[in-house]
Amino acid sequence: MSQRIDLAHGVYKAAGLWQFPDMAYEIVTKNTVRDRFKSIPRPEIWTDAPEKDWNNWVWQQQKRIKSFDVLEKVINVTQEEREAFAKSHEEFNMGITPYYASLMDKDDPNCPIRLQSVPKMGELFVSPADLEDPLGEERDMPVPGVTHRYPDRVLFYTTHNCPVYCRHCTRKRKVSDPSSAAQTKQLEDGLAYIAAHKEIRDVVISGGDPLSNSDDRLEYILSRLRAMDHIEVFRLGTRNLVTLPQRITDSFVQMLRKYHPVFIHTHFNHPKECTQEAFDACARLADAGCIINNQMVLLKGVNDDAKIVKELNHKLLMMRVRPYYIFQCDMSQGISHFRTPIEKGLEIIRSLRGWTSGMAVPHYVVDAPGGGGKIPLIPSYVESHEGKKWVLRNYRGDRYEYNEP
Repeated sequence: MSQRIDLAHGVYKAAGLWQFPDMAYEIVTKNTVRDRFKSIPRPEIWTDAPEKDWNNWVWQQQKRIKSFDVLEKVINVTQEEREAFAKSHEEFNMGITPYYASLMDKDDPNCPIRLQSVPKMGELFVSPADLEDPLGEERDMPVPGVTHRYPDRVLFYTTHNCPVYCRHCTRKRKVSDPSSAAQTKQLEDGLAYIAAHKEIRDVVISGGDPLSNSDDRLEYILSRLRAMDHIEVFRLGTRNLVTLPQRITDSFVQMLRKYHPVFIHTHFNHPKECTQEAFDACARLADAGCIINNQMVLLKGVNDDAKIVKELNHKLLMMRVRPYYIFQCDMSQGISHFRTPIEKGLEIIRSLRGWTSGMAVPHYVVDAPGGGGKIPLIPSYVESHEGKKWVLRNYRGDRYEYNEP
């Protein structure tokens, strides 16, 4: 006697026999997780573009929405968006890849993708508390392009360019500005500094978005770093998985394989960004041995809701991306309309801890203004502590006593 069982395990179909004492089972394995992520239809303006172009990351970069005339062909713009673009464009460029633009709701000005990519009037307000360089990166820059704040790691600025210029960007002072481009001399001076400082074991390769560099330029940087005996790991800080997944080509991931361990720090902010294209890009990196972490920024109107964050983190885990950080929105100029109270972040952590698996609960941190570094914040589960007696409350609010030996 034989029965057929469909198991969601593995990527490829396979067949075999699973033997119990009195029955044999035919096993057919099929993984349906990818089917839970949807590919988004293109806006009409790009429906005639050949597949080879649409799936080409260079084409996507070249066709970015930079003018209001093109934006109007993709979404039904509001008067506020029109005015905000006109008044903010010289301060901080607009740039949206056709792929990321396809995620926007054309009729909803509060669409979380539109809020992240289309100018709003809130950008024109500079709060007295806002800072041009909110994290004090320039202060801790011994040579141009290298921020050395922590004892054993540095941030290495390699390009001014990004596929999408996020409206909540913490580096608005330099991102999208060609005058801040990392020229060859700056890269060489940065590499020389890292080579000379043996205490550095970890390099965060950043920008802009470092994947805006060509494969050849990136490989040059990675190979130079890997040749340094004191460098143990490096991290690529990129939002391409979200805004330009076409950038994750087979040739790119094959190049990365040569330089492991490679960590990818990406930046998904909302479940709408978890498409089939993003799933495939993450799969290529994970299959190539890269470890992917997500750094969500808490943004008012975008993801300041525990249900949204939980949905996002569950999708990320299916994409083999670890929810790593929730960042409190930085105090960069012109983004105060995105900032939430800190209590909102603590509330979200309380709504995750215990109510979902620990893998889906990131660290909530404030990157302290002025260069103080990342400060973790957690809700308090300690009710009281006296001598060796601790009174604790769990995620449900139930009270428990723990006595130390």
